[in-house]
Amino acid sequence: MWLRINNAWIAISIGCLLPLFGLLLDIVTDNLGSNPIQAIHIRLGDWSLRFLCLTLAITPIQTMTKWRGMADYRQMLGLYAFFYATLHVLGYLFVDHAGEWRVIGVDIIESSYIWFGVIAYVIVLSLAVTSPKSAKKRMGKNWKKLHRLIYYAAGAAVIHYFWQLKGNLFQPLFYLTIIAFLLGFRVLVWLKNRQLAKLMVPKGRSISLEEND
Repeated sequence: MWLRINNAWIAISIGCLLPLFGLLLDIVTDNLGSNPIQAIHIRLGDWSLRFLCLTLAITPIQTMTKWRGMADYRQMLGLYAFFYATLHVLGYLFVDHAGEWRVIGVDIIESSYIWFGVIAYVIVLSLAVTSPKSAKKRMGKNWKKLHRLIYYAAGAAVIHYFWQLKGNLFQPLFYLTIIAFLLGFRVLVWLKNRQLAKLMVPKGRSISLEEND
């Protein structure tokens, strides 16, 4: 199985599905405002980006709290980021454009912000497909290299969000700040570990002329 199922996993999983239930309720009750299709797009995209940020936040939290058991929840949050991103893409393809592939192709070519959305989704899809332990074993060191692309996915998603909005840019800037902070934390930890590694390397003993005689 991909994840170990326990009570905490079930509770968190239910919490992760609440945004979808809330969206479905608003659809049923016609509570999405004057442009419901746009509202669906934004809310699904928002939650995908939020789960990406939560996934990235697991490592700093784990580092500060020393609670190693959070790794399973990082994987789960990443899968929910993929889940909401997939709904976001399906909404664009079949709700917004009704599966009209010619129109979709023209829209992608003419709208550069969609390119960044495609980049973000391809990365998230790759991470989801390779999330099982069996894939991790097969890929070896390449698994970590691939999964570090999550920062690129988050960055591309923010640009995708930023370029499609008109007017209030508070939310994409807010997400950008969070991602920059989380990336900065990772860089600081890397620099600290590098310094510690240098200190632990034994220095060669200098040999005097007397010892050579």
